[in-house]
Amino acid sequence: MIMTKRQPVSVGEMITEEYLKPLGITQGQLAKAMGVSRRTVNEVCTGKRTVTVETALMLAKVFDNTPDFWLNLQRRNDIWNVFHIPEKKARIDKARPLIRV
Repeated sequence: MIMTKRQPVSVGEMITEEYLKPLGITQGQLAKAMGVSRRTVNEVCTGKRTVTVETALMLAKVFDNTPDFWLNLQRRNDIWNVFHIPEKKARIDKARPLIRV
C-alpha cells in the first residue's frame, strides 16, 4: 500500500456521498434494509464504528457490490490511521524481524 498524506475515503463517507445522497436514502432506510439499528448505521457513517466482515457482507448485499470493497476501504483507513497516530507509529517502528534474510 502506498502511504499518502491525505486520509483515504472512509466507509462512512462512501456510504453517505456515493449511496445515500444520490439514491435519496436515509440512514433509517439503510438500517432497515440491512436488518440493523439506525444507530449502527449512524455510527458507521460518522466513523464511530468500524466495518466488520458481517457488516461488509450486509452492505455488499444491500448495494449489490462485494464485501471486499467495504473491507478494503476499512483496511486502508485502519493502516493510514496507525501510521498517522504518533504513539501507534512509534510502537510499529520498534518492531523488529525475527529472521533476517
